[in-house]
Amino acid sequence: QVQLLESGGGSVQAGGSLRLSCAVSGYTYSTYCVAWFRQAPGKGRDGVAGIDSAGATSVSDSVKGRFTISKDNAKNIFYLQLSRLKREDTAMYFCAAVGRTAGCWSPFFEDDFEHWGRGTQVTVSS
Repeated sequence: QVQLLESGGGSVQAGGSLRLSCAVSGYTYSTYCVAWFRQAPGKGRDGVAGIDSAGATSVSDSVKGRFTISKDNAKNIFYLQLSRLKREDTAMYFCAAVGRTAGCWSPFFEDDFEHWGRGTQVTVSS
């Protein structure tokens, strides 16, 4: 069974940085898309970045220039580097995966992804 586990969240002051990790296990697809979503209180879940099995990346306009997605193929870990954080970045961050590359670009649609982690909280203070 595919499992995704996020880690690396925490509290940070505005302007600071965090690196989130998504460890994936039980994933047998050679072709895939892994994306990061976030959800703030009272709001919907929005995609922020994705990477496919070929290493192609896509980042949403709202975080472009500040967030970077990457992966370690040997460890099956997918990273989201958060830089120059703003208070409005405060949210629960989730990683998600699906066994195809089609649609692995911004905007990301929640319904396109089959497997989800439980999230890691990022809180940014002013």
